[in-house]
Amino acid sequence: MRKYEVMYILRPDLQEEAVKADVERFAAVITDNGGEMEKVNEQGKKRLAYEINDFREGYYVLMNFQSEPAAVNEMERLMKISDDVIRYLIVREDEK
Repeated sequence: MRKYEVMYILRPDLQEEAVKADVERFAAVITDNGGEMEKVNEQGKKRLAYEINDFREGYYVLMNFQSEPAAVNEMERLMKISDDVIRYLIVREDEK
């Protein structure tokens, strides 16, 4: 298994329950496909550096996990089609 880090930004106008549901849904994609969650850091609402889709703020979430590439591909597919996610970045952490 490989180590990954994903930072994604959710729409700021979501209710708290919807934010929690999205965080749990993306974490479940990893665990359901045999991965292990290491850390989920909900950083809360922050001002964006530039306007994205008419939003000036976003709800930031940082996740660290270990999984196979297939689980990462599935999570990326779900993030692309989700209306709640306005930006995301998935990075593989190299072994040192």
